[in-house]
Amino acid sequence: MDLQKHTEPTSSAAGLRASDADRDRVADLLREALAEGRLTADEHAERVEGVLAAKTVGELEVFVQDLPAAHRHRAAPSFAAAPDRPPLGSVPVDADDHVVAVLSSAVRRGRRRAGRRIHAYAVFGSVEIDLSEALFEYQQVVIKAVAVFGSVEVRVPENVSLRGTGGGVLGSFEVAALDADDANAPVVYVDGWAVLGSVEAKPKRGRFVADILDRVQHKVDKSLRKYLDR
Repeated sequence: MDLQKHTEPTSSAAGLRASDADRDRVADLLREALAEGRLTADEHAERVEGVLAAKTVGELEVFVQDLPAAHRHRAAPSFAAAPDRPPLGSVPVDADDHVVAVLSSAVRRGRRRAGRRIHAYAVFGSVEIDLSEALFEYQQVVIKAVAVFGSVEVRVPENVSLRGTGGGVLGSFEVAALDADDANAPVVYVDGWAVLGSVEAKPKRGRFVADILDRVQHKVDKSLRKYLDR
């Protein structure tokens, strides 16, 4: 099936030249669709081949327009900008997790629970905190990041809000501010300093957290049903 011959792109940006990041985003959506059983292996291979050959954003849209994941960001938003700082007292002062790298490297990633507060210290080393697959049980997550002759790198899903407060002393402190469409989506706050080092936080393309706040309630309901069935 030649999708490009049967469907016309509808995006207003359809004529723009596609970047490598655009192709990676669409490839991620196709990979998710294959894992979910929405595409067969042959369909996936055919579409990936088309993605690699696509020249414009409109050509890329054709390959995912029949997949639900491609339309998540098109739903009517209930937009509300996240505050620059978490509400006073909403996040405990004690860290749930300490990530320390001294003349070494430390990594936190994968399907794990994101605590309310994470402290990351890189001294002549590197720290990577990847929350793109994390389970968010709280709406506010604070990451305190300090890099001294080292680096701290933070990655979050595209559908959470991201805020940063900090600076650099002969170093770089960069947080790509992000607002989620969903007013109830988690907010990740990155605070700290980079001294002759770097702190960077930004969203990871193609990564989304679904039913963020319903996940915990579902777990509670499931446990309750098991208890009542005894």
